[in-house]
Amino acid sequence: SHDFIGEFTTSYRELSRGQSQFNVYEVINPKKKGKKKKYVNSGTVTLLSFLIETEVSFLDYIKGGTQINFTVAIDFTASNGNPSQPTSLHYMNPYQLNAYGMALKAVGEIIQDYDSDKMFPALGFGARLPPDGRVSHEFALNGNPQNPYCHGIDGVMEAYYRSLKSVQLYGPTNFAPVINHVARYAASVKDGSQYFVLLIITDGVISDMAQTKESIVNASKLPMSIIIVGVGPAEFDAMEELDGDVVRISSRGKFAERDIVQFVPFRDYIDRSGNHVLSMARLAKDVLAEIPEQFLSYMRVRGIKPSPAPPPYTPPIHVLQTQI
Repeated sequence: SHDFIGEFTTSYRELSRGQSQFNVYEVINPKKKGKKKKYVNSGTVTLLSFLIETEVSFLDYIKGGTQINFTVAIDFTASNGNPSQPTSLHYMNPYQLNAYGMALKAVGEIIQDYDSDKMFPALGFGARLPPDGRVSHEFALNGNPQNPYCHGIDGVMEAYYRSLKSVQLYGPTNFAPVINHVARYAASVKDGSQYFVLLIITDGVISDMAQTKESIVNASKLPMSIIIVGVGPAEFDAMEELDGDVVRISSRGKFAERDIVQFVPFRDYIDRSGNHVLSMARLAKDVLAEIPEQFLSYMRVRGIKPSPAPPPYTPPIHVLQTQI
């Protein structure tokens, strides 16, 4: 059975002296000490090494100047239904946001506070584009492939509504092109100064599962995270697999270096009482819950420490000189 050997006390200050004659401690058993006159100790404990590790947080990096770059990708496949019909997930209701709009606004309005320039690339996939009807899985919502940036979440919403009027919903549902699009940018800045978050909003069944898995495994080495919000009533089994919380995702025998995908089904957040503000707040909380840990896991593996935060801004004091 277990037997109590003895005890000693020390302090953080003493331990921080490291290995020295100060850090050798006599282990005393009070019972034995009381009974035996010749009792000295029950052995000694010697400190061999002492290491201080600082736990850094997501906000330490943000304060140190790390930029979060937020990209949106929206599913324009025909399975969403005709945008002019009320049954469509893309229905342009003049009085309230559709499911895509709600998901976009809920997540975007929180994430935009971490993005200093508030300029967001917004992409679409699975549509036929004017004028020639070619199918694209990576098109700029604002119609400008050279500069797909929209100003603020309101700018993204505007570009989304505009493209619904000009493109034709088509298919298939390919994720890999938009993941690779963001991965190209993430691959160019691996020093910890920037981190990329891709939000994919989709109605479901994925057509390029093998390519998507390969894209995610490759992207897991990069400073990026992927959020997938599933809208509509479809089965989202494939999305759960991509999420990788239960089984780490792999492609061609290679496992993802870290978990970078967070999937949430939008229907779980629709507030039964019709309170959209509440459902959007709950959605945003769960969608963004894993980002700080995914961000920190990248920085830890790469050994990147946060830059020191700049001193707080103090406005200059103007000395008023008055002449008499």
